Amino acid sequence: MLNSVADGSLSPAEALQRLQSMNETDMGFARLDLNRLKRRGLPEVIYCPGKTPEQVCAICTGMIQAGQNVLATRAPREIFDVVIKAHPDARYHEQARAITLDVTALPAPRGHVVVMTAGTVDIPVAEEACLVAERMGARVTRLYDVGVAGLHRLLNRLEVLKDAVVVIVVAGMEGALPSVVAGLIDKPVIAVPTSAGYGLNLDGVAAFLTMINSCVPGISVVNIDNGFGAGVSAAMINRLADSTTRETR
Repeated sequence: MLNSVADGSLSPAEALQRLQSMNETDMGFARLDLNRLKRRGLPEVIYCPGKTPEQVCAICTGMIQAGQNVLATRAPREIFDVVIKAHPDARYHEQARAITLDVTALPAPRGHVVVMTAGTVDIPVAEEACLVAERMGARVTRLYDVGVAGLHRLLNRLEVLKDAVVVIVVAGMEGALPSVVAGLIDKPVIAVPTSAGYGLNLDGVAAFLTMINSCVPGISVVNIDNGFGAGVSAAMINRLADSTTRETR
């Protein structure tokens, strides 16, 4: 493109327009950030709530045309039913409540991210975190239903936790599990409060406050039910640690 500008076959204005179109696609109701993959290591992700099935489907088409993989989060089945008609290779992840559609190979699994839940009810949020971390190239181990009501379940899996690069701990109710885990290992812990709980759980606010006020250092906390954010953060930590390890070998 620069050579074309230099020899006069392409004007600077035309070159600028091409560069802008490479970075962004204006769909009227959405602007696709096509440069995010290079800039952040993860393509733009479609957050489905508030969008019509047709809008989600159109965004999927735009990303595929740009040669980028699709991840749509918090997707109900009715949105997937529309997407699958236009894109037969789309896949629905029931527990994670997400849609994926891949046109390029995913990175090979590296490092080690452990995703654990206090209870079975926390699994949908955990599965969202797992899916995101795996798509960003992390090797993921799942440890579910190991909450503080039965600490032996956690202690029996301590060696798995010690092997991790980073641990995601998903918990509702009083949200005590991240503090317990962080007090046992020397790895960063990402705490995810969930909205599961009775009465004054306040839709996850009680668990969030417990986690954010933990006296154990090394815990970071994402927003309530934010498995996506936890998965991205864990995968970035995992990627950095893996690259550092390979450089020192």
